[in-house]
Amino acid sequence: MIDPIVLAERGLVPDLLLRHGIRRELAGRLVQEGGGDLSSNEARRRQFRYELRHSEIAINTGDANTQHYEVPAALFELMLGPCLKYSSCWWDEHCESLADAEQAMLEMYAERAQLADGQKILDLGCGWGSFTLWAAARYPASHITAVSNSSGQRLFIEAQARQRGLNNIEVITCNVGELSLTQRFDRVVTVEMLEHVRNYRDLLANVSTWLEPNGLMFVHIFCHAYLHYPFDGGWMTDNFFSGGQMPAFDTLMHFSEHMRMVDSWRVNGEHYSKTLEAWLEKLDDNKTQALAILKGAPNPKVQYHRWRMFMLACSELFAYRGGQEWFVGHYLLTPGLEAS
Repeated sequence: MIDPIVLAERGLVPDLLLRHGIRRELAGRLVQEGGGDLSSNEARRRQFRYELRHSEIAINTGDANTQHYEVPAALFELMLGPCLKYSSCWWDEHCESLADAEQAMLEMYAERAQLADGQKILDLGCGWGSFTLWAAARYPASHITAVSNSSGQRLFIEAQARQRGLNNIEVITCNVGELSLTQRFDRVVTVEMLEHVRNYRDLLANVSTWLEPNGLMFVHIFCHAYLHYPFDGGWMTDNFFSGGQMPAFDTLMHFSEHMRMVDSWRVNGEHYSKTLEAWLEKLDDNKTQALAILKGAPNPKVQYHRWRMFMLACSELFAYRGGQEWFVGHYLLTPGLEAS
């Protein structure tokens, strides 16, 4: 019997059946991770946090590059919005398009991170530069230092900055676990990078030395309401999230030795699901061009369908139970210890 995943990767399984199978997998994940009694579930999460404290800051960074960040920018230009924001957008009542939703979320970052012109800003895990380029244009007297583990992303952002006449951007190519900075920043912004990090304690210790004493760190991560688990096997891990994890909404609050929590917000998962559906629609509309971009892959059609499956799986995840199980967490932190 042929593996159903093999059939799906060939484009032979209708989306309706794929979505049904994904929802069954999600229900199984909830049972697997949270089906025990409260004490055993908490003991498992406590053990995982212990393992994170004794891990490297980041692992499998080469795999993450191969799976996401060294993929040609042209593919992302086909499926993302005009800002190339490769993370959840915000669909308020005024948003009529993906472009509107990108802008709405970037505006939310500015408000929640308390950004102002003239600040020194560190964009940690900058992706294709959606926040960096937006902030550089919005705050011309600010200087933005962007960090990516991908040389391709650095070159893309630098080219975009030149085209837009932005001279207040510096892009560094570095694994966040090896990043060493001597200057201090007023703000650190990190969007959907901490899911790829392991040792939050050591990373936040580093960030505390990069921030001014009254500086702020704004974090955007996807998370589960209460479950915390690694991506430790299976199709998604092998193809898209090697070395990653699914934090719980309160995970960062357990690593407060060097940074204390100022505020936190929950962003309903349906905003991310709608974002992913918009990406999927754009990818489908540009299938011919996408296959041409992927022609260097061992099997372009399989790669194309893997990207479709990835977006379908993530969309169903964030839409599950009305976006209340898996969603996006926003956090504001500042250097110092939590009050006892």
